[in-house]
Amino acid sequence: MNTTVKNLAIQAKKAAALMATATTEQKNRALQALTEHLQKAHSEILQANWQDLQLAKESGLSDALLERLSLENRLPGILHDIHHIVQLPDPVGELLEERTLPNQLQIAKCRTPIGVLGVIYESRPNVTLDISALTIKSGNSVILRGGKETSQTNQVLVGIIQNALAVAELPREAVQLMLQTDRLAIQELLQLHEHIDLIVPRGGASLQQFCREHSTIPLMTGGIGICHLFVDESADLKRSLEVILNAKTQRCTVCNALDTLLVHTAIAPTFIPEVIKRLSLQGVSFRLDPQAAKWTQDTSCQLAKPGDWDTEWLSLVLGIKIVKNISEVLEHIALHSTGHSDGILTESSQNGELFIRSVDSAAVYVNASTRFTDGGEFGMGAEVAVSTQKVHARGPVGLKELTSYKWIIRGNYQVRN
Repeated sequence: MNTTVKNLAIQAKKAAALMATATTEQKNRALQALTEHLQKAHSEILQANWQDLQLAKESGLSDALLERLSLENRLPGILHDIHHIVQLPDPVGELLEERTLPNQLQIAKCRTPIGVLGVIYESRPNVTLDISALTIKSGNSVILRGGKETSQTNQVLVGIIQNALAVAELPREAVQLMLQTDRLAIQELLQLHEHIDLIVPRGGASLQQFCREHSTIPLMTGGIGICHLFVDESADLKRSLEVILNAKTQRCTVCNALDTLLVHTAIAPTFIPEVIKRLSLQGVSFRLDPQAAKWTQDTSCQLAKPGDWDTEWLSLVLGIKIVKNISEVLEHIALHSTGHSDGILTESSQNGELFIRSVDSAAVYVNASTRFTDGGEFGMGAEVAVSTQKVHARGPVGLKELTSYKWIIRGNYQVRN
């Protein structure tokens, strides 16, 4: 088989035309077959994943990336998400609006698949399954470009996915893996606007900037999260501490984990030592502004550098800064947030509403952990990415976000005057 990047794109476009007309029953049958095949191939998948992990360790991959790479104990959760996607309504064909004009033309706005997706990502083979399941259910096709560190795992997974598609008499080419992992191959992918409809780069700032500079295809960017929580002077401090602990430590290597804690000056003397005491037991270290540093002598703390407020830690590091009022909070978030997930902990409904109106992020929280910004947690089954842009889709990208729409006009031979 010709596996050049362009040939993959040509095959994906042909497959997308067939996927657009697939029935809900066919798509669900493919997903059900996928769960069955994954269960049968459990050992094979973990063996391939172990090989990737060993090579990644030898190449010096960071602990954070190794954690993302591992599928150990994660397949049951992935199977649950795929089952959830099966149960979700098929978005394709949904009527968004309809009306009859004075000239008796009947006009309807109808959801349709986007077409061919190109998704670029690294270190997380579970993403291969999430994206593929959503692609199948939404009637699209996809070219997956995973990182070289996930090569063995992804090849096994995509083979299983393609076999599941065949069970439902859907084209195997609806999900394809791009084996070339160098930047030149990505650049070639980004130029194939005749065949690919949307590029989704899931990676760091350098990857997203590379795609912006070289793509002739529309991009859906996001997934970089410098996330904040502000503890207002009115907050329930005991319950706030539990939210902070969850947001920072429940899984620190992901984009919706907490990076910076903003604390009102009125509660700082007592609350900051409590935060440091509780979180340091979980291995967290801290970067404090000079005002916050006054309230602790803990050895896990050091003074923050200017660039720390613009750092997505992806590790057990937390920045803490004291603020005088909510205006200072909003100024800090506007300057340093990446527009992913930001929240306030407060008992003041006025401050909560002001925060909601003023913070321009994809997900804005009042009295909850930022860790909920996730397609599965939002009831979407899974996600392709978390979009931080404002056009087309924002936040977790699920089934509906993988559709566009078209206008359907039915008439009785009317002509325009």
